Amino acid sequence: MTEPQSVSTQVCIVGGGPCGVMLGVLLARAGVHVVVLEKYKDFYRDFRGDTIHPSTLDLLFELGWLDAFLALPHDEIRSIGVTVGGENVEIADLTHLPAHCKFIALMPQWDFLNFLAERGRRYPTFHLMMQTEGIALVESAGATTGVRAKTPEAQIEITAKLVVGADGRHSTVRALAGLNVENLGAPMDVLWMRIAKHSGEAEQRLGTIATGHMLVMIDRGDYWQCAYIIRKGSFDELKAQGIEALQRGIVELIPALSDRVAALDDWSKVSMLEVRVDRLECWHKPGLLCIGDAAHAMSPIGGIGINLAIQDAVAAANILADSLTSGATPSDAELRRVQERRAFPTKVTQAFQIFVQDRAIDPVLSGKAIDRAPLPMRLLDEFPLLRRLPARLIGVGVRPEHVRTPDAFYASEAKSML
Repeated sequence: MTEPQSVSTQVCIVGGGPCGVMLGVLLARAGVHVVVLEKYKDFYRDFRGDTIHPSTLDLLFELGWLDAFLALPHDEIRSIGVTVGGENVEIADLTHLPAHCKFIALMPQWDFLNFLAERGRRYPTFHLMMQTEGIALVESAGATTGVRAKTPEAQIEITAKLVVGADGRHSTVRALAGLNVENLGAPMDVLWMRIAKHSGEAEQRLGTIATGHMLVMIDRGDYWQCAYIIRKGSFDELKAQGIEALQRGIVELIPALSDRVAALDDWSKVSMLEVRVDRLECWHKPGLLCIGDAAHAMSPIGGIGINLAIQDAVAAANILADSLTSGATPSDAELRRVQERRAFPTKVTQAFQIFVQDRAIDPVLSGKAIDRAPLPMRLLDEFPLLRRLPARLIGVGVRPEHVRTPDAFYASEAKSML
């Protein structure tokens, strides 16, 4: 068997989603040699989160990248509303947030990732390896010292002072590391699909809820990206009823879609996302750290998971950059500081999501008659001041991070000009 190729770096990040790429860019910007592994050949995949929250936009402002980012095609959400039993209800108002951008930007995640990757490539210590999948951890004397990865052509062994698992809710890294996971439960799964959008069609409210059914529609220009919420584990039962059962469920929620759901004529046009809400008891071990969904899988409620993962990346860079730039291996105490910094926001956010799951989503999916919005939603709708509370949690979150790492290359260029 051919020996794997060898690569040496300071940090190897497994997973090229928003969390992994953001961490890679921030560390490379500080002068750390970073390799980011992404198992797919590009970022162009449907059914990923498209929300860029105000706290993330604040980070782009701090980095000096906000204007360039907002020049990309995007939509802006300043308030969040749902339709419940035919009643329109406003539940969050982002226009009062203490942020540079008082809105959520809606942008295909591939555009966001390409933007971050382009910024990363400006730094000579940033290396993004596409079509490269981490498949094993390399260990020595009880510590993780690297990653074994595969590409379409060969295997690679990457030696690193730190391995970061940022590979999502189905994290290979956390499984290989044997880290214990606490499952908090979720009553739902999500079916993702495309439905054609007619020219000039009015903007849909973010969510529509009726007895037994929920649908979220995201405007993608010439089509709607739709999330149809089903009871946990009921996908096989729905498939047994035939694709017509899905079509009927969608039309019951949005009758205006009756003229186009026939295009969903095969289950191959539907992708099932298994919803998980969990978190690691310990996010780290010597030489290894998990962040983002690899450390705490989030419900899709509010699109908060992306925001929380990016905040993890910023905190990790802030805490670990000094050791790494000095050439040292981050200590267990430093890795523990990352978890301690981010554990509280994680627990508060997951508690909020579980509250919404238990009080709003589970009753709907269990078939409880829905003829009007639940009392908490009606209060939010009736008293506009209350809408600032969910807006703060969704848009900014708990303990938002700020970029503390330097731009080492800008500093060196400025010094050379003196």
